[in-house]
Amino acid sequence: MKHSDLTLGIIGLGYVGLPLAVEFGRKRSVIGFDTNQKRINELKSGQDLTKELTSQELSAAKHLKFSARIQDLEGCNCYIISVPTPIDEDKQPDMTPLIKASETVGKVLKKGNLVIYEST
Repeated sequence: MKHSDLTLGIIGLGYVGLPLAVEFGRKRSVIGFDTNQKRINELKSGQDLTKELTSQELSAAKHLKFSARIQDLEGCNCYIISVPTPIDEDKQPDMTPLIKASETVGKVLKKGNLVIYEST
């Protein structure tokens, strides 16, 4: 995969995924994906209610599109999965969000694609 051919899909738009999506989206094509449609609508309107980023920072990411549709990830060739891995009272990780995000990417993954896990 050539650097110039890189199209990113960032899965999970929380306190780690959103800043990554915005920073990459300043220079290259990025799909910021989250299963929470309310979150997607908020970001599309230029607002981050978690206050991680300002509306100016969001608007500076000219190549970033937000979506909750799996089909919109089909054009990506590199995926960064940044979903929570919370721990329970016994300090055991709950891998459910990571598994679900991996299954989502698996539906659009093609030979030669790159998947990166960034635990949050």
